[in-house]
Amino acid sequence: MHDAAFAAIFDLDGTLIDSYDAHHRAWKAVCRAHDIDLTPAQFDWSFGRTNPAIIERIWPDAGLPEPDEASTGNIADEKETDFRNELERSFPTMPGAPELLVDLDLAGWRLAIGTSAPRGNLETALRLLPEAGRLQATVCGDEVVRGKPDPEVFLLAAERLGVAPEHCVVIEDAGHGIDAAHAAGMASVGLVSTGRTTEELAHAHLVVQELTELNSHRLAALFDRR
Repeated sequence: MHDAAFAAIFDLDGTLIDSYDAHHRAWKAVCRAHDIDLTPAQFDWSFGRTNPAIIERIWPDAGLPEPDEASTGNIADEKETDFRNELERSFPTMPGAPELLVDLDLAGWRLAIGTSAPRGNLETALRLLPEAGRLQATVCGDEVVRGKPDPEVFLLAAERLGVAPEHCVVIEDAGHGIDAAHAAGMASVGLVSTGRTTEELAHAHLVVQELTELNSHRLAALFDRR
């Protein structure tokens, strides 16, 4: 591990890309196809979680039997195909995301994405996201056994970056992502993106409304405060 280095590990959805609406439309469509009326509360809960975890909760909530593993995979594939089509039509980068990646890279930080999203979504985002070439590592939902709030995704990202967890900061828009960061022993920044509140991110070490509020100096100061 390069203990002197700092690293920033970004969540993807709602952190680097404003994908809330695209996910919402895709989940509503796949649920409708299975005679489920997805509620706003269910979707807000689901955002940033793995597909199997979402399906195993929403289907029983609708009074339907939980799909078997093969059916769960098929449902997830339907949803993600629709989602990627939405991204191809419109790819809204979060304000300040490309600029922050540049700033951190020029300051010598190591950079990664740690997301619950499946590999296909991550690959689409990497192709469309400005400055994605500055990232040194990625971890997606297909590569971990346990999704957030388990710290596995962030610990694997730190390992791939070669940076000790205590020198990593996670930038996340979900409360369970902040929980995962803390379980990994990392600093955390909560980003209040669409569908999120300051209150649910209040346990982060720093809460911001936009990535434009962040730079390498402000993130480095988090390590001094801990």
